[in-house]
Amino acid sequence: MSDSITDREALIDGKAFSADVRQRVAAQVAKLKEHGITPGLAVVLVGEDPASEVYVRNKGIQTREAGMNSYEHKLPADTTQEALMALVAQLNADEAVHGILVQLPLPGHLDAEAVLNAIEPAKDVDGFHILNVGLLATGQKAMVACTPLGCLMMLRDRLGDLTGLNAVIVGRSNIVGKPMAQLLLRDSCTVTVAHSKTKDLGEVCRRADILIAAVGRPRMIPGDWIKPGATVIDVGINRIEEGGKTRLVGDVDFNSARAVAGAITPVPGGVGPMTIACLLANTLTACCRAAGLPEPEGLTA
Repeated sequence: MSDSITDREALIDGKAFSADVRQRVAAQVAKLKEHGITPGLAVVLVGEDPASEVYVRNKGIQTREAGMNSYEHKLPADTTQEALMALVAQLNADEAVHGILVQLPLPGHLDAEAVLNAIEPAKDVDGFHILNVGLLATGQKAMVACTPLGCLMMLRDRLGDLTGLNAVIVGRSNIVGKPMAQLLLRDSCTVTVAHSKTKDLGEVCRRADILIAAVGRPRMIPGDWIKPGATVIDVGINRIEEGGKTRLVGDVDFNSARAVAGAITPVPGGVGPMTIACLLANTLTACCRAAGLPEPEGLTA
């Protein structure tokens, strides 16, 4: 694969973009602290899932690097529903906590939906509460899920005004596909939500000026499904065995897609780093709203 200047410019560097977002968040946090206000993020981890532990540790590190207060609550795997709900209620009432995140997945005996909907909507920095989902769907002020927010930020940065562009989202999950569609509609795109059962999926994808892959199938979308010059956002993170080694790949076949797309996110190093950056941005936004201050420019939907 060639590595010309043109090739490199076609890549949407999520690592660099997320670093810029975190710097902007830190600058806003520093201004708030001058007035005696420090945003606080509480993360709840139940059990000892290794991937979740790493993720929570990274969240804590980046939260503190941004100048925020980080509150970590690690509970045993046999924690009861009542105990977890009590902790959420405690965090809801804590004025020092502006954002609450309950790390998923939860152990099987716990009702994740009930826990997520027990979080105070204004502190729901994951954007999963049913009220925030409804507010987003009706065009009102909401907390927005981090991954779709990160995708929107990268699209605005790359393309500027999105008005009138054809956007195709492959994937209809509550975490990415559906909120992504709502965000793009708000930016006046013409939006199609497709999925693995869509008839003539390749033809649907070829009409997209913006193609967002969030279906969870490795390399499902080949280069010949992509409109020349389209912007491709690959949300997929799939672990595969290849050549005797394990590696991460996206939902898009990167090598063939890169030859066609006008811009594309790599996997890893694309959308992934934006998730924690947008979590910090959401915590900052929640803090500003709680304090009756203007929302941080460029860090919200």
